[in-house]
Amino acid sequence: MSVDSVDAVLVGGVARGDLGAFEVLVRRYRGRVLGFAVRVLGDRAEAEDVVQEVFATAWRRLDSLAEPAAVRTWLFRVAYRECLGVLRRRRTDPVGELPDFGVTPIGVGQVPRDPSAVAEVVAAVAALRLALRRLPEPQRVAWLLAEVDGLSYAQIALVVGASEESVRGRLARARVRLAEVMKVWR
Repeated sequence: MSVDSVDAVLVGGVARGDLGAFEVLVRRYRGRVLGFAVRVLGDRAEAEDVVQEVFATAWRRLDSLAEPAAVRTWLFRVAYRECLGVLRRRRTDPVGELPDFGVTPIGVGQVPRDPSAVAEVVAAVAALRLALRRLPEPQRVAWLLAEVDGLSYAQIALVVGASEESVRGRLARARVRLAEVMKVWR
């Protein structure tokens, strides 16, 4: 059974009031939604509040979801809107952060043993975080959803309420800016 068909079955159960199906859905997506909210907001406590709102909304509204298999994208869209609300209340620029995997860079499975290598990795991740903070919010969110959460252009477009072409443009601009800033770390 594919991920989408499992999601559709879970959403169908939630729509019928099945608390067990809802618990499975929460376990399945809570970490991803939390990670996204932390990266957008830069504050774990606020991100936890967003996650609570996302799943409260899911419990109330999943029965109206037109395409149950697209629940992951829908959850990210709800999380994005909740994060925007938090940012508006804060009236500050969001600080997107990457997940903290200690000193292991994203995409590398082994923790470096050499202290100088550890220092270099930590500095590179710090530089990437700073570069992400400096991206315009639409580019940063598109990059995080694509590169960290693995969403497709179409899914990102649904989350942020933009066209696929707009998402492609945002990602292209973000990648160019990040590549320029990070070229010293290659």
